[in-house]
Amino acid sequence: MTRTRPTMLLLMTVFGAAAGWFLETALVASGRAAFIPPVTLAAALALIGIIVVVLAWPVFRVVRGTAKTRVDPFYATRAVVLAKASSLTGALLGGGAVAVLVFLLTRSVIPPVSSLALAIATVVAALVLLVGGLIAEKMCTLPPSDDDPTQLPASQDHV
Repeated sequence: MTRTRPTMLLLMTVFGAAAGWFLETALVASGRAAFIPPVTLAAALALIGIIVVVLAWPVFRVVRGTAKTRVDPFYATRAVVLAKASSLTGALLGGGAVAVLVFLLTRSVIPPVSSLALAIATVVAALVLLVGGLIAEKMCTLPPSDDDPTQLPASQDHV
């Protein structure tokens, strides 16, 4: 599995922003209330971002060489897949939350401060999920092997 590329994160952010803007516009155009992300969404995203890093910690200890026991390869695989999924999801939801925030700020009627605070909290929590996923993915990266002449120095393999 390859590392998460910044272009993929940017693509997911733009897609999330476009989808969020379309959702807000469609809701308001049909006479419904604009979507305001609940506080539980922000709390859940931030908590998942922290949990992903905690789940990658045993793999990091083995990769760094400080653990006395081996880690289950299936656990390591699950940790790195969860980390990659978290970073992509954080980018997607972060883009959507930014779209909601921009939509609220561009209305002619000033939205309540609580709506803006919830949108900002969701943007921050999505960033926590994104960064947590990238950190966990980095923690699960094996260092390049010195004794393998076929391995390129720039390649990064995951556990």
